Amino acid sequence: MLGGCVATALVGAAVVVAKAPFQVGGAVIDATTTSQAEADRNRGKAIRKQEEADAKAARQTEKARRKAEKAADEEVTAPERF
Repeated sequence: MLGGCVATALVGAAVVVAKAPFQVGGAVIDATTTSQAEADRNRGKAIRKQEEADAKAARQTEKARRKAEKAADEEVTAPERF
């Protein structure tokens, strides 16, 4: 009866040893590939980041336009000094 237990243990160990390279290979593949969900999330993040940069540039442009317009108005309405 003991011989059967030892044989079962050896078979179990052999299965673990046989699976190990595939499990490691699978882990490497999982670590180096991007799932569709990850790709979608990364793409959404990139789009939001670009939208934020575009909005910031638009705000800066509008601020510069208002500043230039105000300076032009002040120049036109300022009395001349002699």
